[in-house]
Amino acid sequence: MSLSEHISPLLGRLILAWFFLSQAWAYAHGWDANVTLLAMRHIPVAPLVLLLSLVVMTLGGLSLALGFNARHGALLLFAFTMIASFALQDFWHVTNAADKAADYDLFARNMAIAGGLLMIVGLGPGAFALDGPGKKKG
Repeated sequence: MSLSEHISPLLGRLILAWFFLSQAWAYAHGWDANVTLLAMRHIPVAPLVLLLSLVVMTLGGLSLALGFNARHGALLLFAFTMIASFALQDFWHVTNAADKAADYDLFARNMAIAGGLLMIVGLGPGAFALDGPGKKKG
């Protein structure tokens, strides 16, 4: 196996982990504003939804960063990303062209991230992971 086949999964996991962990940090530090935004989108019990989102992003991000149960962490983040995308980026209902384009860009970005997460689910975390190839499975 080549060096790039060992390094690429690690770098991919770390970049995805950075995305989710940095988003969790930003959402936590803008708690009140984010609760208000969720409520404006008619998300019920917005504070609880935000708290659960922070937990999922943090645990999933750590799972990817460490390569520990990375397939499960990626699957959890995939489900979270899909639910959040369809709940929050409803560009198909937006009539203003600029707002529609911005919502579509966020939706498309989230679909690309979801695709990367599915790659981890299907192919595993790679060699440089706590539960990578050759590690005893429980």
